[in-house]
Amino acid sequence: MGFFDAPALNHHEQIVFGYDEETGLKAIIAIHDTSMGPALGGCRVWNYKSEKDAVRDVLRLSEGMTYKSALAGLNLGGGKSVIMGRVRDVGNEAAFRAFGRLVDSLGGRYVTAEDVNTTPQMMEWVHEETDYVAGLSPEMGGSGDPSPFTAYGTFVGIKAAANKAYGSDSLEGKTVAVQGLGHVGIYLVEHLSKAGAKIIVTDIKEDRIKDMLKIKNVSAVEPDEIYDAEMDIFAPCALGSIVNDETIDRLKCQIIAGAANNVLSDYDKHGKILLDRGVLYAPDYAINAGGVINVYGEFEGYSEKRSYARVNHIYEILQQIFERSAEDNIPTMDAADTIAEERIRKIGRLKQMHRSGKRLFSKI
Repeated sequence: MGFFDAPALNHHEQIVFGYDEETGLKAIIAIHDTSMGPALGGCRVWNYKSEKDAVRDVLRLSEGMTYKSALAGLNLGGGKSVIMGRVRDVGNEAAFRAFGRLVDSLGGRYVTAEDVNTTPQMMEWVHEETDYVAGLSPEMGGSGDPSPFTAYGTFVGIKAAANKAYGSDSLEGKTVAVQGLGHVGIYLVEHLSKAGAKIIVTDIKEDRIKDMLKIKNVSAVEPDEIYDAEMDIFAPCALGSIVNDETIDRLKCQIIAGAANNVLSDYDKHGKILLDRGVLYAPDYAINAGGVINVYGEFEGYSEKRSYARVNHIYEILQQIFERSAEDNIPTMDAADTIAEERIRKIGRLKQMHRSGKRLFSKI
């Protein structure tokens, strides 16, 4: 089987490999689908074990962005980028300006933004070389850090899942295990604490845990112990594939609903297991869409109030997914995919019919 026949490509429109010898930049940009609009997706820095792992990650993430935007009702396509290496080695101005030139070479087909291990400062460096970057600081005409919106949307999604599982969206007294205390995880813990939940946290960085222990109703466990914790809701907010063959039997929860991407290592296999066990899974690209919803506001004149109003719709979106899952007796991921694909076919076809060459993205 050749590279272009590999199942992992899954109809991707374009994959770009960028290398800059001077800075050591090794970057991959994947554009999954642009039928709904330009491909928007963040750039993450990660020290992948191999180039194969980096390609696999960027393909899964870019495809997820297509479905995320479609399900959220946004006129955007799906894309993603990864930079291989350690942040201390590649997280500098020269490397990110080189990355900006790579983004610019695509002429607006891909718009980048902040993601795992990238910062607003890095995006400003990218912006020195291209206009196709979103999520910049308000001072630069952007919408700022998307993390609060991702966290709020995840919180709204957890309430929707609780309503489905328990008949009430109140989180008072419910035990929620939050895995990962990056920007999103921290904001999520604050929302959960205010809602009266009991919270178990973990992270690979001890200083983050110490800060969270100052918040009401928060306790902590070691990273690997989180899977064995007595909990009602598991909220993964770190990296993906953490519900896998090794962890799925250890989880003691009724709901899995978190901000991480690609939570299920194998969508088909693990989604079916969760369905058979009666564990309600909130599809990752549905529940964590708050950040991209906020960034989308930049395409039409940014309003924070309007962004939060749109993020609130995640509740209704998940209700639709849960209802479709129950009606058809299919995993929630399959239900979410079906709903997203229906919009891509209907709206995407209309957009193609009426396209006149004008891009949706207005240069910042």
